[in-house]
Amino acid sequence: MRFLPVLLLSAAAAAQAAPNEALKPMAFLAGHCWKGEFPGGKQTDEHCFQWLLDGHALRDTHTVRAPGKPDYVGETLYYYDSAAGQVAYLYVENSGGHSRGTMKPSDTGLDFPETRFIAGGKELPYRAHWTTAPDAYEAVNEMYLKDKWVTQFKMLLRKQ
Repeated sequence: MRFLPVLLLSAAAAAQAAPNEALKPMAFLAGHCWKGEFPGGKQTDEHCFQWLLDGHALRDTHTVRAPGKPDYVGETLYYYDSAAGQVAYLYVENSGGHSRGTMKPSDTGLDFPETRFIAGGKELPYRAHWTTAPDAYEAVNEMYLKDKWVTQFKMLLRKQ
């Protein structure tokens, strides 16, 4: 019984562990869900972020919902790649597609440089930028199609 307070204090300290220094630009996302509507208002996208492994990783579980369709669900795990000296991520979605990429903080938010989404044996180059604001961020995703970058979507996601 004497060890119970020590265990409780240890658990509380772990839950409040500071994130890895390289992940701090993403700290505002952690512990919250963020929701936005795709252009046209017929689909929503919700991202929920939580720290993992004492702040060494950040999980983003996202769900795209559209009336009459099954949910599209994906998980991203952000972590500090010490060999490369940068934040990296692995994304996997419920249809089997995946990608690996990096995140770099910028003056206006977070940059996700060009990488490849792979599904069904095909690759799609894409990149993104999130412009941050209090209680919201705007995501701009671009795809490389027919020798040029094309905006896939712009979406404002608000803290829920």
